[in-house]
Amino acid sequence: MCGIVGYIGQQEAYPILIKGLHRLEYRGYDSAGVAIINPDDRLNIYKHTGKVAELETFCEAKDIAGTVGIAHTRWATHGEPSDINAHPHYSTNGKIAIVHNGTIENYNVLKQALIQHGCEFVSQTDTEVVVKLIEYIQTSNNCTLLDAVREALSQVVGAYAIAVIDSDHPDTVIAARKSSPLVIGIGDGETFIASDASPIIDYTNRVVYLRDNEIAIISRNEPLKVITTDNKESKIDIQTLRMSVSQLEKGGYPHFMLKEIFEQTETIFDCVRGRVVNDTIKLSGVSDHPDRFINAGRIIIVACGTSWHAGLIGARLIENFARIPTRVEYASEFRYANPVINSDDVVIAISQSGETADTLAAIKLAKERGAFVYGVCNVVGSSIARETDTGTYIHVGPEIGVASTKAFTGQVTVLAMLALAIAQLKGTASRSQVAEVARSIQKLPELIKETLLLNPQIEKLSSTYTYVHNFLYLGRGYNYPNALEGALKLKEISYIHAEGYPAAEMKHGPIALIDKEMPTVVIAPDDDLHEKVISNIQQVKARGGSVIAIVTRGDTTIPKIADHVLEIPPVPEALSPIIAAIPLQLLAYHIAIMKGCNVDMPRNLAKSVTVE
Repeated sequence: MCGIVGYIGQQEAYPILIKGLHRLEYRGYDSAGVAIINPDDRLNIYKHTGKVAELETFCEAKDIAGTVGIAHTRWATHGEPSDINAHPHYSTNGKIAIVHNGTIENYNVLKQALIQHGCEFVSQTDTEVVVKLIEYIQTSNNCTLLDAVREALSQVVGAYAIAVIDSDHPDTVIAARKSSPLVIGIGDGETFIASDASPIIDYTNRVVYLRDNEIAIISRNEPLKVITTDNKESKIDIQTLRMSVSQLEKGGYPHFMLKEIFEQTETIFDCVRGRVVNDTIKLSGVSDHPDRFINAGRIIIVACGTSWHAGLIGARLIENFARIPTRVEYASEFRYANPVINSDDVVIAISQSGETADTLAAIKLAKERGAFVYGVCNVVGSSIARETDTGTYIHVGPEIGVASTKAFTGQVTVLAMLALAIAQLKGTASRSQVAEVARSIQKLPELIKETLLLNPQIEKLSSTYTYVHNFLYLGRGYNYPNALEGALKLKEISYIHAEGYPAAEMKHGPIALIDKEMPTVVIAPDDDLHEKVISNIQQVKARGGSVIAIVTRGDTTIPKIADHVLEIPPVPEALSPIIAAIPLQLLAYHIAIMKGCNVDMPRNLAKSVTVE
């Protein structure tokens, strides 16, 4: 969702900004733009609806010279996608430019006040209000750009990450954040700004993650300075990125999504590495805080989207092994529900990006009410990693495809290890039970590699279902959430309507939809509910529906009933959602490709939802 890039140094800014915008395309956007101060200290702004490539074409005959600039990809919130509403926005005098991620909640109040003071507006955006407010403060008080930004931010209510340049001060960039991510890259005589580290890694691996209510003063040939919005100096914590450029490229695959599906053999290895030792689980987030888990009265999992589905599986794992009552909440609902939170509660927050706005708000609410908060996220240095009391990284590397694949399996794997770690601590599972699952966790990369051999078969059968309009996904036990996840994958990248249900609930309504035009995907591994799922398949077939079944290799019953069977290797019931997720991902991918859809950047979707 929206992306910021900025540069100041000795190199020409435009190529760096454009390359950075391409790096951020995965976040989702509808327009793009750049603002550059040229060698004559004139501010040039170029913006265009559509893809970054269209912006490049638009800029071909333009003055793009200059060594300081900011750029943006916009995902529309206030105002429709248009050239006028695209960022950067600029002051009336044409000297100040701003890019902004987030939402200014009181923008209309500020706008009306500025109009009364003679300001005129050309866009429908909340962002233009901020730059006009900065200009008004600077002009009225004859103050520095920094002081004007500080004062403007003190009047703003909402979430923001901003970068500001001023042609009267061509050697300085001002950046600030509150509830929206912003990263600063420290190079050799040059500095980079971005919404995440992907545009920075080409140039430096040294970064500073701005914290809430911090302002960075980035001056040419001077050390970075960071202050708070109330003008107190902040400590600068320079971190080293673990990311590589190759992780941000397709590596020979036609799409990032397919690459990331096939990467799961390596990503799960990285996720598990060092955490399964002598058939036991070692998670420092648990072992460093034993009392919080031993004395936990309840666990609440908060998450959104795919992470919520992982949380549903995690809740079943925790209750099964650790015997702690666990519930799962949408973070967006939890934060507004006035929830009952006790001091002995453990809140587990799950987010791939570590920047999900609703999940961050849920974390802050839980901490305010005395809960212990455990984070499960992917991005080192992210807001959730900093806001939580402790946690576990999933270590699956950058996920560029909007539809989450490797992050989902990484989250479920971490939640399985977390459940076992708590069970070890409390003694609610025997050593042999823990050892059996722990050994299988170590084998997951090998089992995923074996499952990926289904790809040609799934590609072939996908052609049969390219033009259907509806799908039903069924699962039971640990794989009911997998049915929800499989349906989400299909609908978000192929635009086919799909619904996931517990298989037993089919008779309570959805069975009315079954006919020869509506295929059903059934997740039916060899587990305690296998016989009951067979009965559900028979009910679908009796009504003329076609069935794609995911079964454990060697199943002799379901292949006689289903239209298509995808065999996965045997795995303990608790880990079956990880393996069964692979064919679900491949099925969605191939159907979407056959429909001609953009699987990496589906329409209307953003990778990370950093505003409400």
